[in-house]
Amino acid sequence: WHRALRLFGVMAQKMVERDRISFNSAASACARDGAWQVTLLLINMMTLSRVEPGTITFNTAFNACEKDGAWQTTWQLFSMMAEGKVELDTITCSTAISACEKAGEWEGALQLFSAMQQNIVNSNAVTFGAGISACEKGGEWERALHIFSMMVQNEVESSRTCFNAAISACEKGSVWE
Repeated sequence: WHRALRLFGVMAQKMVERDRISFNSAASACARDGAWQVTLLLINMMTLSRVEPGTITFNTAFNACEKDGAWQTTWQLFSMMAEGKVELDTITCSTAISACEKAGEWEGALQLFSAMQQNIVNSNAVTFGAGISACEKGGEWERALHIFSMMVQNEVESSRTCFNAAISACEKGSVWE
């Protein structure tokens, strides 16, 4: 990602206008290595350059946060999206919930899951799986099963991961019936 940032800097030196695509490409290069701080810096630079960050920009930042376990930053990103009236999508929410899940922050995952439902963003097996898994890791078996039942009610095609997380939640909660 260092080379990508150098090239990005050369664009400015050569007076080549940087647009959303060039910012997103630079951010994506950083996100691959989990360099979420640099990704956030690029989003701030976009705003200062009067280039509006879009859904893809934020998805890239959420991805970087997920890789590095920076779950708290997801809230900052969500508020930035709301301020800029950037539309949430399934990838945005799934990645943010996964960041919380990987950090063992089941409460944050549930809050994001709830925000997703309020914003009428379609959920998929990845989203539900991350929510179930976050609750399972937090010992919240009842909540894990509630999310699982929501998945079934919404007729979302379930995955082995969703079933395994729900079964594991029951096991951790000593729920055998």
